[in-house]
Amino acid sequence: MNYVTLPTPAEGPVPVQPSSAPPEGTVDAAKWQRTQADLMRFQELVAQVGRELAEPLTAALERVNALMSTGRIDRAGLKSLLSEMDRARQAGIWCQQISRLASGRARQSHERVHLTNTIQSVLAHRARELQARGVQVVQAMAPVEVLADAPMLFSLLNGLVDWWLACAYGTVDLRVDMKSWPAHGQLEVRLNHRPLDLSDGLKEGELPHAVNGLTWHLIDQIAQTMDLKVVRQVEAASLHLLIEFPHTINPLLAPEPADEPDQGFATSLNSKPLAGSHVLVVAARRDLRLLIREAVKSMGLIVDFVSSVGEATQFCREALPHAIIFESSLSGQRFDQLVASIRREVPDFVLLEVLEEGSAFDISTISPNGVARVGREAVLTSLPSALVYELARVM
Repeated sequence: MNYVTLPTPAEGPVPVQPSSAPPEGTVDAAKWQRTQADLMRFQELVAQVGRELAEPLTAALERVNALMSTGRIDRAGLKSLLSEMDRARQAGIWCQQISRLASGRARQSHERVHLTNTIQSVLAHRARELQARGVQVVQAMAPVEVLADAPMLFSLLNGLVDWWLACAYGTVDLRVDMKSWPAHGQLEVRLNHRPLDLSDGLKEGELPHAVNGLTWHLIDQIAQTMDLKVVRQVEAASLHLLIEFPHTINPLLAPEPADEPDQGFATSLNSKPLAGSHVLVVAARRDLRLLIREAVKSMGLIVDFVSSVGEATQFCREALPHAIIFESSLSGQRFDQLVASIRREVPDFVLLEVLEEGSAFDISTISPNGVARVGREAVLTSLPSALVYELARVM
C-alpha cells in the first residue's frame, strides 16, 4: 500500500502549480491559460477566506475561554468580542456574494446610469466611516454615463469603499473621465496601502493582507460579472487601480433621457438586486422584527436590528446604513432629530415606515415627508418591492 505524506499545519497546504503550457494535444491555448488563471485566483481566494475567518474567530474564542474561566468580561472586552464576531459574519457574507456571482446566477438588467452621480451618492453615504478611518477622498470627476445593472454597480462602488477602509492610508485620489479612444468611461484610484515611512526594507512581493482581502476579491468578481476591464498595479507603498466601462454612453450620440421608456419597478424582477446593501431595522416589538426578517431574508441584504431610537442614533454615529426601516410607534421628536441629522449629510436617504395595521404601500415620492410606508399586513408581500424601488431610486 502506498502512502502520501501530507503537510503539517505549520507548513500549510501545498498549492497546485499551474502549468506553463497546455497539455499535449490541447488546441485552445487561450482557454487553457484562462483556466489556469482562474485556478490561481480561487486558490488565493480560499486562502484569504481562511485568514479572514480564522483571525477574528480565534480572538473571539480566546475571549470566550477567558469568560468561562473567570465568569467576568468588561465592557471593552464585550465590545471587542462583538466586533470580532461581526468581522467573521461580514467575511461570510462576502463569500456568499462572491459565490453567487461566480456561479453565473446573477441576472443583470442594463440601464442608463450616471456613473459620476452614483459614486458621489455612495461617498455621501460612507462619509462618516471614511472620516473615522482618517481616509480623505480627493475627487476629480467628469460626467460619465454608462449602461450597467444599477444595483450591481452600487455593490461594486460600496465594495471599493470597503476596500479603502481596510487598506488605505491618508488620501485616496479618485478620478472619473473618458478615454479618447475607444470612448470608454474610466474610474481611476490611487492610494497608499501602507505609510510611506514603513515601505523601506520590504521583502519582494510582500503586501498587507488587506490589499488582497475579501473586499478586493468581491470587487474583482463583480467587475468580471459586469464585463469590466480591471488593471491593478501594486508597488511597495502605493497602489493604482483602473476600471474601464466598455458600455459607455457617448454624449454626442446618445438620446436624451426623456426619450427612453420608464423602467418603473423592472429592477425588482432581478435576482437579489440589492445584495450587499445595508439596512437598519428599528423596532421595539420582537414579532415585528421577526416579520421583517422573514420578508427580506432572500434579498441578500446586510440587516441589523435595534429596539430603540437611542440605539439607532448610536448605530448611525458609527456608520450610516443605506436605509432605515422603522416601527411607526417609535416616530416622534427624537426620531425626527435623528432623521434631520442624517438628511443634512444625505438629503435623499431612504426611510421606510411600517404602519401599525393595514396593507398600505406608499412610495416616498408621493409622501409629504419623503418617507415610504408599508402597512403591517403587507410587510411580507410589499416590503421587498418597496426596498428595491426606494434604494434603486437613489443609486
